[in-house]
Amino acid sequence: MTGGIVTEADRIARNRYFLMMGANCVGVAGAVLALLILGRATTTELTMLGIALMLASFWVMAAIPKMLARRWRTPPEA
Repeated sequence: MTGGIVTEADRIARNRYFLMMGANCVGVAGAVLALLILGRATTTELTMLGIALMLASFWVMAAIPKMLARRWRTPPEA
């Protein structure tokens, strides 16, 4: 993408990248919410909710972008 001509493949790659980074942003937002819940937790139920949300957020940040990249991987040339 150096000459100013943007091909359809470039657009698709850019959109897929933004989708993977969006998944990371959702995971980070969930982790921040979990920290807020844990910081203000007064009961065991709220503490457990915060921990569960934190673990789910870590899973989203680790697994979803890898799964998307694997799904969109270019097939090997035969």
